[in-house]
Amino acid sequence: MGLKVGSTVLEFSLKDQYGQLFHSKELIGKKAMVIYFYPKDNTPGCTKEACQFRDSYEVFTDLGAEVIGISSDSEKSHRKFAAKYNLPFVLLADPDRKVRKLFKVANNLLLVPGRETFVVNQKGQLIMAFNNINASEHMRKALKVLQEMN
Repeated sequence: MGLKVGSTVLEFSLKDQYGQLFHSKELIGKKAMVIYFYPKDNTPGCTKEACQFRDSYEVFTDLGAEVIGISSDSEKSHRKFAAKYNLPFVLLADPDRKVRKLFKVANNLLLVPGRETFVVNQKGQLIMAFNNINASEHMRKALKVLQEMN
């Protein structure tokens, strides 16, 4: 299990699908964040999860939250994945798994990178941590927490 609810999320920087450096500190104090870690671009579960976040993206932004997907895939892989499925949110490349380690996201039993979703409030505090290999629950859990917060 990753970080605990109530923790202050440490700042991080990674490159997005366009090669631009994303800095989490630019959102803290301005927006809530839904940060979801997933195993791999273009796999059935990860595609389903990304498309669920895509289909509800406007609801998240209306609630004042930014959606951020993170995996160890390359920027190029993320760019193709985002284009193929019209993903409107940022995908971050974490090839060294440094941010995955920062959030304490462990591999699952099959040594596949874990699937975990975090909701961070505007102040940078963790208000939800959800660890489940089942991709279909992550978006709904994050949305529910944000709706209750507003």
